[in-house]
Amino acid sequence: MSRRWFGTDGVRGVANQRLTPELAFFIGQAAGVWLAGQGGHPRAVIGSDTRRSGPMLGAAVTAGLCSAGIDVNDVGVAPTPTVSFLARTGEFGLGVIVSASHNPAPDNGVKFVGHDGRKLPDASEEEIEARMERPFSRPTGGDVGGIERDRSGIESYLQFLQGLLPERLEGWHIAVDCANGAAFELGPEILRRLGAKLSLIGVQPDGVNINSECGATKPETVGKFTADVGAQIGVAFDGDADRAVFCDEQGRLINGDRTMGIWAAHRKRRGELNPPVTVGTVMSNGGFEAYLTAQGVKLERAPVGDKYVAQRIEETKALVGGEQSGHIIFPQNGPTGDGLATALELLRVLRVEGKKASEYLDAYEPWPQLLVNVGVESTEGWRDKVAEELAESERMIGSLGRVVVRPSGTQPMIRVMVEAKEYDVRDKAAEAIVAAMEKRLNGHVHGRVDLTYALGD
Repeated sequence: MSRRWFGTDGVRGVANQRLTPELAFFIGQAAGVWLAGQGGHPRAVIGSDTRRSGPMLGAAVTAGLCSAGIDVNDVGVAPTPTVSFLARTGEFGLGVIVSASHNPAPDNGVKFVGHDGRKLPDASEEEIEARMERPFSRPTGGDVGGIERDRSGIESYLQFLQGLLPERLEGWHIAVDCANGAAFELGPEILRRLGAKLSLIGVQPDGVNINSECGATKPETVGKFTADVGAQIGVAFDGDADRAVFCDEQGRLINGDRTMGIWAAHRKRRGELNPPVTVGTVMSNGGFEAYLTAQGVKLERAPVGDKYVAQRIEETKALVGGEQSGHIIFPQNGPTGDGLATALELLRVLRVEGKKASEYLDAYEPWPQLLVNVGVESTEGWRDKVAEELAESERMIGSLGRVVVRPSGTQPMIRVMVEAKEYDVRDKAAEAIVAAMEKRLNGHVHGRVDLTYALGD
């Protein structure tokens, strides 16, 4: 089934333009009708990040749910993983997150998790989208859904997090960048409870400064800040706090690949990685894979997107999986990415092993990796139009690298990722593909990112 509204991570767009209150209402209403048909728990919990449009769109989604007879608990500003936690530990059949995650402030989004806290599968999103076009019997009177505003469940989430690091953090100085987003209260709170000394930035949200030159998508900000304040480690969350990236005391980036490598190797040395598997994506660096192999750990790759990583984790029974972006899932802690839990998991490794973060930076050399984002008028039939250049680039790379080209799930662009053992081979292969897209797809380059020592999707 074709999907008009749902992308790889819910419905997303510029608030009050593509993602209007009217659309948010109908999404909420369709989700409510779908939920009512599932049986079980016909209640929903909703949270949002700090964008100015959050209350407007949250109110619209909530009204839609109530119009379908669903009771809603609105917890206000809360990280995406907090809503997931509340959905799976409370009497809720649905969790709703109003957030555009790492996108800039004008954007917003609506995404759903089920009673198990997992992102809804594609089939459920397709069913919700289909119900947006169908009439239904509206409840009236006492059957209309009610609205409650209760944040008491957030304390249970904080207690859960506190249990992840029994060794505590007394004596640690941590630099924290909360992206002026959903973690601006809970991120510092949990680290303070564990005894850490904190230096903070990105904790003064004003509705329009979320992810603005800060947070997990701008790791250079926390890197400089960490070095300036003399902290032992830095952590940066993204706007909805389902991602975390780190830096060592010198300000050098520790991305998702490295975070998983540190954690998996630690568990393997202790005999606690069973099965010896880590789930990455098609974007995971070849150097990271080679490092895992040397540790006796197999890398399983999934398509880009946390829901696909989660599916592969379930299939392989892996204890960790994630993306270069810092979107990491520890299934024993929960079924979705949780930046706060990821921070505590990495800090626990450093605490137990008694090492500085910088001691892990030389564990492996990443392979040269380049990402080029090409804006196009349409992604329809794109592969056939550049098939010759794709095949030639793959021949050029051979077995010492990879070519991954895919349309974006949220924007009208195609992402070209080329990885090779040699920089010149990588660049030549990438340029051939991009040139063909510029010529045959009327494409234009939105940006080039050298991912070798930087952040990936």
